[in-house]
Amino acid sequence: MRLLFSLLFALAGSTALAGTIIVEPVPVTEWKAVYGRIEARNVVPARARIGGTVVELLVTEGDTVAAGETIASVSDEKLAFQVAAIDAQLSALKAQLDRAETELARGRSLTQRGVATAQRLDQLRTDVDVTRNQIAATEAQKSVVLQQQAEGDVLAPLSGRVLATPVTRGGVVMGGEPVATIGGGGFYLRLAVPERHARALGEGAAIRVTTDAGEVAGRLAKVYPRIENGRVIADVEADALDTAFVDARVLVELPVDERQAILVPAAAVANRYGVDFVRAGDGAATSERAVVVGERIERGGAALVEIVSGLAAGETVEVP
Repeated sequence: MRLLFSLLFALAGSTALAGTIIVEPVPVTEWKAVYGRIEARNVVPARARIGGTVVELLVTEGDTVAAGETIASVSDEKLAFQVAAIDAQLSALKAQLDRAETELARGRSLTQRGVATAQRLDQLRTDVDVTRNQIAATEAQKSVVLQQQAEGDVLAPLSGRVLATPVTRGGVVMGGEPVATIGGGGFYLRLAVPERHARALGEGAAIRVTTDAGEVAGRLAKVYPRIENGRVIADVEADALDTAFVDARVLVELPVDERQAILVPAAAVANRYGVDFVRAGDGAATSERAVVVGERIERGGAALVEIVSGLAAGETVEVP
């Protein structure tokens, strides 16, 4: 039976094609192989809020942390001295308050007996109020220092993995200096594509990502408009990425163009002594013809082979 249909229709059929087909050029996607880097979506440094000595470092590179978790502790001995000095001031002020309240009670008694004047009584009340306010101000000052001590705990700014710990236990850090770098918010691939392919990149395009576990599907999530050093920066989202190593390089194939190609079922190509043959002709008669094959492509469940030379559009190919 003679099957006369275009190759594009044949690609959607079953893998077991038998008979003859008329080959016609069909569009084939051109893929550009580049390397992408696995990066964390958010990379945030966990900074020391006070200056001092790192007395405790609870994480190391590769550890997983939760947002708000204590990952290090910084101590400043001067803060302990300040707390002791403030406690001494509070003790003195409280003693002064006791004396002022005693004087105020004595003044009330003397005023009731007409010995002391009302002006003196007002002055004693003022002394008590001033001392109480001084105690309140000193306690507030102590609260500030205690808060500074509490801020010696370095907290993880987000949930994720520790990428770097640039300090060691016993090291000295300044306020605002990073103690660890946390990567979180998921992982993606960042690509640097030659700028000649910039216009071919479209957000949402399907991407092929090759990992140690095999090929996985990806999606071109974002193309950045700025070109740096002749490269277009793009982000790819893919499932099942191996995130054991951040900044690891992964092979990625991008669709950058389309070309016309002649495809035949793989079963139509026979290899003998290192030479590929197909049975082809003009429809009236067929003969065995040597061809040069190219890329192998799978479409619609059919295994196809590109014929680089040896066949022309409109010719008939026999399929076993």
